[in-house]
Amino acid sequence: MYNKTIILRYGEIYLKGKNQKLFKKTLTNNIKKCLKDYDCSLEILWSRYILKCNDKDLDEIIEKLKFVFGLVSLSVAVEVDAKRTTIENYFSKIKTNAKTFRVTVIRADKSFPIKSIEFEKILGGYVLENNPNLKVKLKNPEQEIRVEIRDNFKAYIYDSEVTLAGGLPLGTSGRGLLLLSGGIDSPVAGYLTAKRGMYFQALHFHSYPYTSEQAKQKVITLAKKINKFCPSLKVNFVSITKIQEEIHKNCSPEYMITLMRRFMFRIAEIIAKRKRLQAIITGENLGQVASQTVESMTSTQDVLKQIITLQPCISMDKTEIIAVSEKIGTYETSILPYEDCCTVFLPKNPIIKPRLENVRREESKLDIDRLVEESIATLETIDCF
Repeated sequence: MYNKTIILRYGEIYLKGKNQKLFKKTLTNNIKKCLKDYDCSLEILWSRYILKCNDKDLDEIIEKLKFVFGLVSLSVAVEVDAKRTTIENYFSKIKTNAKTFRVTVIRADKSFPIKSIEFEKILGGYVLENNPNLKVKLKNPEQEIRVEIRDNFKAYIYDSEVTLAGGLPLGTSGRGLLLLSGGIDSPVAGYLTAKRGMYFQALHFHSYPYTSEQAKQKVITLAKKINKFCPSLKVNFVSITKIQEEIHKNCSPEYMITLMRRFMFRIAEIIAKRKRLQAIITGENLGQVASQTVESMTSTQDVLKQIITLQPCISMDKTEIIAVSEKIGTYETSILPYEDCCTVFLPKNPIIKPRLENVRREESKLDIDRLVEESIATLETIDCF
């Protein structure tokens, strides 16, 4: 027997018109997958889910639900029969330490015989009788007691809400490939993309032996944290050691980062196509570093032929990115001081505004197809769930 009831609310799905059914079905499946390890039941109502669980699991379940995209809020509620006498009897026993309050009635079941405003006054009267020092305050009260009379002939009474992630259900906006660097920005980019409904795999470029096994383990740790909002996450590891060595040996040093990133995008596009992924996701942030000027991003993404790039962090400042990173639990791992491939052969003065014709001239010194093919041959895929 379950002793806790949770009301779950979704938001943006309301805007999907005739496609609501698909979005609701996906959201329902995602909730069930999220809670598969718990003994609970899920009832689907119009615009609401009613989740019943045991008290011992309540806190864990709430934490899990915070990363189910599509849900905007939840409330832990008391469920009673949607009868006037039953609801009034409950309100006649309410005791509160608040100094001001109001009652709000949501009458989703229009067959309920009393209109919302009238019933609010009646229920408020019961609370005042039981709490003589309490005062009604309709705007910004200390406590708001809400009653939802739903279409399943039940009423739900609660006085607080927990904000959830919002967005669109994961899996409703296609599939992408996240370039996961090991830094702060890329996990945040993954979170923001997943929030818009896109499932993704991850791709990490390494430069072993210039980068260590610890650096790889850091990425795996990040991926496991990302897995809580993008379940069943796969991480693809590819070596670009040979590419970096060839650039270092044959090309002007100031073009190292630009040329390296062009190779990254070439490789990412090939892997994405093979895995039937539709977009490349990056943590790029306009103007943050030399490789993230408009000119640099134009030069690096120029190699893409069939796949778009999504850059959800593009207009955020660093403090905003860090705030999201802390919220999703990746920040402390991201700042661990293990090197990544971008620190290998790092030039003293990287070019900030490369001209595309000059980039292509430098790149012509390399056997591009061979280097790409050899790099992709190192592909290793790890399940991080």
